[in-house]
Amino acid sequence: MLDALVSQSANGLVLGFLYVLIAVGLSITFGLIGIVNFAHGAFFALGAYAAYQLYQLWGWPAVLFAPIVVGVIGMIVEVVLIRRLYGKDPLLSLIVTFALALLIEALIRYVWGADGKPFNPPELLNGIVELGPLLITRYRVFVLFATMATLLALWAFLSWTPYGRILRAGSRDSEMVELLGINLPRVLTGVFGLGCALAAIAGVLAAPLWTVSPSMAANAIMPAFVVVAIGGLGSFPGAVVAGLAVGIVMSLTIQFKPDAAAGAMYALMFIVMLLRPRGLFGERWERFE
Repeated sequence: MLDALVSQSANGLVLGFLYVLIAVGLSITFGLIGIVNFAHGAFFALGAYAAYQLYQLWGWPAVLFAPIVVGVIGMIVEVVLIRRLYGKDPLLSLIVTFALALLIEALIRYVWGADGKPFNPPELLNGIVELGPLLITRYRVFVLFATMATLLALWAFLSWTPYGRILRAGSRDSEMVELLGINLPRVLTGVFGLGCALAAIAGVLAAPLWTVSPSMAANAIMPAFVVVAIGGLGSFPGAVVAGLAVGIVMSLTIQFKPDAAAGAMYALMFIVMLLRPRGLFGERWERFE
């Protein structure tokens, strides 16, 4: 019993960190641009398919370029489509990005088909790690450290680099940033591309754990919204805490009550929203109120 509990908790941490990566990209886009990007899950799936295709063509080293490819696609989408939604009714952004999600999923089905694609981890990461009562695959350990490293790099980027400070300032007062002579449209394009790239990184890491299929988008977007709601809009620490909580709750529910696993994260969100309507680390954002 103890072994199963410890192993499922470890698996929950891995799942939680994947949710954190997806949710942080969504939170950045929402918090800094003010756009509810319902297509975020589609970029997650696109990252997995880009990794699959690059692996088929050039092997494992090429997989590292998948998030870059998806990030560039995201920037093109922002320039062509998303930029027209700034300052408009939030409902319009929901409708447009929902349609974009359907379009990307249809393109995925057209290019790669509707069937799932097997995508095994590298041979180096095959096998099991056993530490006392803990039993976990090597690839899940790799995913755990890879997501932690990505999140630390993102936090350092937002906290210590000039561009990161511009992003945080623009999220609070975009007019002030423009008055300082900074090209705000270019900054927002970069923000949207960064959010898509983070979703793609999560998709690349999740590909060997989940079947690479068009349904990946739907399986990712709802947990991402739940994590953002629990953690608080635009909160980096909130997304981390909420993502880990959702992952562990879902894994433990799968272990003891599989039929209730799908509703466990919504029950957790319901409880948090009752106690903290702005989320665990949510603040008041004047631009959205």
